[in-house]
Amino acid sequence: MSASVTDPHATAPEPPPGPLVLTGDAALAEQLTRLCAAAGAEPRLLGVPPPARLWADAPLVLVGDDLAEQCAGLARRPGVLLLGLDLDDGEVWVRAVRLGAEHVLFLPDAQPWLLDRIADATEGVGPPALTVAVLGGRGGAGASTLACALAVCAARAGHRTMLIDGDPLGGGLDVLLGAEQAGGLRWPDLAASRGRISGTELAKALPEPHRLSTLSWDRSDTLAIPAEAMRSVLAAARRRGGLVVLDLPRQLDAAAAQALEQSDTGLLVVPAELRALAAADRVAAAVRIRLTDLRAVVRTPGPSGLTAADVARGLHLRLAGELAPEPGLALDVERGTPPGLRERGPLARFCGRFLTEAMPPVVAA
Repeated sequence: MSASVTDPHATAPEPPPGPLVLTGDAALAEQLTRLCAAAGAEPRLLGVPPPARLWADAPLVLVGDDLAEQCAGLARRPGVLLLGLDLDDGEVWVRAVRLGAEHVLFLPDAQPWLLDRIADATEGVGPPALTVAVLGGRGGAGASTLACALAVCAARAGHRTMLIDGDPLGGGLDVLLGAEQAGGLRWPDLAASRGRISGTELAKALPEPHRLSTLSWDRSDTLAIPAEAMRSVLAAARRRGGLVVLDLPRQLDAAAAQALEQSDTGLLVVPAELRALAAADRVAAAVRIRLTDLRAVVRTPGPSGLTAADVARGLHLRLAGELAPEPGLALDVERGTPPGLRERGPLARFCGRFLTEAMPPVVAA
């Protein structure tokens, strides 16, 4: 079942364009209409073959087998699904070929798959977001600072960006962003989420400081979220495309482990210190069980002369880069200025290089 994410103070948006449903079978029409409603879509229902323009422009076309022959002469297009009416009718596959259908489906068995397909088409799903998990090699390493800076720099560069706070004891990324009082949903509002969430609805319901959607914690006593809620929220965020940045704790709970399994790349922030290296080695071992592309971000200089290359080599990780101290950063945060906002600072320079390598360039509209 799909889950709904709404801000109780927001005005209900118009439903997005839904699929074109073509059938004269009343029972099938009712089933497909219910599925569209569950996916948050408003279908266009016709009992006859549609005009060519409507056929071509619909995000998804669901054709009942009763109209398959009549629609077979329409132009071929992707996203056409044929809904069979009789499991024992072997000729349905022949009609599917004539129609140019991608799949033949039978309800109710195909209902979960079709629900996801309707929601994907309604949201206009493209390539999934690049998902980057940021963790500290030891306490106070600066993982939350880097996660915020990466999201701020990505949004400034024009990338669709979502920042997700997966560390309930981290103090709240909304504080780092100067957005503690911003309206919108927090993790306690989403902890009961199950099933499919609309990525578009999720983004609209979250605070949006500095042009990036942010999911953080409030000041309640909620200190954990179920893995299923993380799975649903992160899947919705990834479907929107762009960049998703996760700030995760060093000690992985079930939700953080789930987040790592959906991540593409991990950045482990490690000060160039011997004790930090020893601590980070244990964190890296736990992370690599769930994420293969883990890279080191080394804070330099260190007290003992360790270089960034030394640290990465000691952890058996690829070196993503090093971070020099950024003067004024602590004062910026106290004043509500987020990390990464100084475009010429070490954080912004690192993030700019990382994003240039990892993200496709933004094409101006």
